[in-house]
Amino acid sequence: MNVLIIEDEIKTARELRSLVSALRHDITVLDILPTIKDSIQWFGSHPAPDLVFSDIQLADGLSFDIFKNTPVNTPVIFCTAFDEYAIRAFETNGIDYLLKPIDENRLQQALDKYDTLKDVFSPEKTGYEKKLENLLSQLSGNYKTTLLIHFQEKIIPIKTTDIACIHYTNGVTSIYTHANQKYVMPSTLDELEAMLQPDLFFRANRQFIINRQAIVNIEHYFSRRLVVRLAIPTPENIIISKVRSGELLQWLENA
Repeated sequence: MNVLIIEDEIKTARELRSLVSALRHDITVLDILPTIKDSIQWFGSHPAPDLVFSDIQLADGLSFDIFKNTPVNTPVIFCTAFDEYAIRAFETNGIDYLLKPIDENRLQQALDKYDTLKDVFSPEKTGYEKKLENLLSQLSGNYKTTLLIHFQEKIIPIKTTDIACIHYTNGVTSIYTHANQKYVMPSTLDELEAMLQPDLFFRANRQFIINRQAIVNIEHYFSRRLVVRLAIPTPENIIISKVRSGELLQWLENA
């Protein structure tokens, strides 16, 4: 199995190479690349590897740009010290997301996941892209179906499908259900976004996550922005920026 490592910290890259080689004797590390530029050039002049291990924050930007600009369907295991990029990782060819320092057991789990998925990446497979999408959704999503709300001496289970929207203001995160019930949670919007099924929930802006089932209509707003109206009253208008308007409409169409 041919593996490529994209990592700008040479010590970390060498440690990862040693760890991977110790876990799997069938692995050959083809190269260690430190930048986006080097990686794009490498993919342009070499056959695609079987698997890529990639850091996210490189010296010349985020490694997501490599896979946006390179027509390669190689699966990627992202290795990073930051958890804020998890959603974007799975929007590329990411099949797992390891936080540094890398735990040997988690690395083994990621390699096992690759073994489960590797046939899906073969272009000879009929409809392989759709199969990949389905498998990544099942194996990499780990999305919550229920959130536990701690209220006084009680723990209240709330099904995620019952959530109409989530609102953040002044350090407080509030969940609103389709029945217009309100619950306060200690989690941030970023944390909740990572827990929720992206086919059902959309991060509208810094204040809101919305459920597509709660959307009544969308209106044009100032400066080519949009405003989303839900079936329940909201604490403030849900404004979609001009940049994200197209993404919202595409998300709605792909239900």
